Amino acid sequence: MNKKNLPSIIINISLLILWQVLANIINAHYILPSPLQILQKIWELRIPLFTVHLPYTMLITFLGLLISIILGLFFAIIMDLSETVKDAIYPIIIASQTIPTTAIAPLFILWFGYGIWSKVVVTVLITFFPIVIATYDGFRYTKAEMQELLFTYGASKRQIFFMLKVNTAIPNFFSAIKMAVPMSIIGAAIGEWLGSQSGLGYFSKRMLTQLDGAGVFAPIIILSVVAMTIVYIIDFLEKKLIKWRDKI
Repeated sequence: MNKKNLPSIIINISLLILWQVLANIINAHYILPSPLQILQKIWELRIPLFTVHLPYTMLITFLGLLISIILGLFFAIIMDLSETVKDAIYPIIIASQTIPTTAIAPLFILWFGYGIWSKVVVTVLITFFPIVIATYDGFRYTKAEMQELLFTYGASKRQIFFMLKVNTAIPNFFSAIKMAVPMSIIGAAIGEWLGSQSGLGYFSKRMLTQLDGAGVFAPIIILSVVAMTIVYIIDFLEKKLIKWRDKI
């Protein structure tokens, strides 16, 4: 075991023990279920959770994330290419994040129905913002002297963009993706919570109506584990890409 991970392991185990103790003291599982009760519930309901609801939520998450990446890169690039475009759409992008998602999500359901796309739209609304801003900042903070040097060597704006700005923005882009993954999962769950017939958000809401605290927490724990796993994979890929980039 890596000694660097020891403090994190100790803290997490301590928090779980504290949670278990508090749950035993309160002794009301519909208010605060214990970690053991949640794990037991996950095991009892593993078939519907992992074969029906989790795949549905992940489909929404990945569709929303994919669309957010495409939109985020598009807006970041056009803002970098044109100051006029940046001045026009930057305030709109900021304003989009002031919209209360739980308030407008029911409208998406009215517009797009109870199918998957109303949840995807909610996910995109929450997710694309960090991708746009972080990637654009990566382009913007490219060193001016490096751009001038390439320009004096005869490089075109297109070559400077792909050879310099893209490489500079890669760490920002990966940071944005690592922020966007948990947000996309939250967006999918919110969309399901407000109107759906499948998904972990829907399942959690259904358990709430039954005053089943462990059932409410079970999807949350699953989504947390999934988010941490995906972020870990992205972090691993980022390190591999940076090492490969440094070698060329």
